[in-house]
Amino acid sequence: MSRYDKDTLLSDWRRRALTFDQEIGNAVIGLDHAIHQITLAIFSRGHIMLEGDVGVGKTTLLRAVARGLGGAYERIEGTIDLMPNDLIYHTYINELGKPQVDPGPILKNGEQLSVFFFNEVNRARPQVHSLLLRVMAERSITAFNREYFFPHLLVFADRNRVEKEETFEIPSAARDRFLMELHIETPHDPAMQRALMFDPRFHDTDRLIEGVQPSVLPYSDIADIARVIQAEIKASDTLQQYALDLWQATRKPQDYDIKIDGVDMRQLILAGASSRGMSMMMRAARVSAWLNDRTSLIPEDIRQVFVDTTAHRVFFNPIYELRRSTLVGELMNGILQRVAAP
Repeated sequence: MSRYDKDTLLSDWRRRALTFDQEIGNAVIGLDHAIHQITLAIFSRGHIMLEGDVGVGKTTLLRAVARGLGGAYERIEGTIDLMPNDLIYHTYINELGKPQVDPGPILKNGEQLSVFFFNEVNRARPQVHSLLLRVMAERSITAFNREYFFPHLLVFADRNRVEKEETFEIPSAARDRFLMELHIETPHDPAMQRALMFDPRFHDTDRLIEGVQPSVLPYSDIADIARVIQAEIKASDTLQQYALDLWQATRKPQDYDIKIDGVDMRQLILAGASSRGMSMMMRAARVSAWLNDRTSLIPEDIRQVFVDTTAHRVFFNPIYELRRSTLVGELMNGILQRVAAP
């Protein structure tokens, strides 16, 4: 492919990506940051963990994303009695009184599956988590003595953070498989709160989804364009050193004079971000540069994705883990403030 062809291709897909952002934002208001980060994740080929209270629009958001991608959308609810095979197939007695086996939510649409939403994943048992993590890592599954592939699949999982009884948290190391963790919250803008409460348009979810332009980003072509983006966006030596310094600061924040009140910074970190995590961060940063019509990375591209791609990959010592929700934000902000950008 010539340079002209690549530039034309990237420009055309950039317009599609910005249109996609706008279409999803018209259906789901007040979630601009999450929508933009999901767009980054789509072209980074990464999966996302969602966190948020009940009824803040996560399902509507993902249904809109699936319509914008044009592929199949499947959802499953985490329950304490859910077993791995429930994701693959289900058995029942048919109208003839005979046992029948039908494909489950992962297998049902084959390679056309583009968005799989696992709601309340922490209600499912670890055996189910293991299967989900394999699907995420390999985009494949073994069933009925054959291998099934899902080359276009994006997995979204949601943790219930309100009710903690009969839950099984995904281990911290396993959460490293997710490109990002995004917090979905009710909009703080009073005008948006009023619209969500009183505007009938937001009370009919099906019509909201139907209003999203279908197949803005043809799901079957995204993997190819994603490879072109990663190959074409470059990072200078100074930018690479900045990214390396951010990584080291997640491991030894005290070396960068990062301080948190009441915390012994030498004892805070059990393990910093992984090399896989930093690779994923850079993938997302390149997509950010591309969406801003640049061919070279700047510090702002990394800062745009640093917290969402890195915070869940930093592990605290047990004495601080109970305060994680507060400490991790302070740590991330401290790193961005103290590590000098070129």
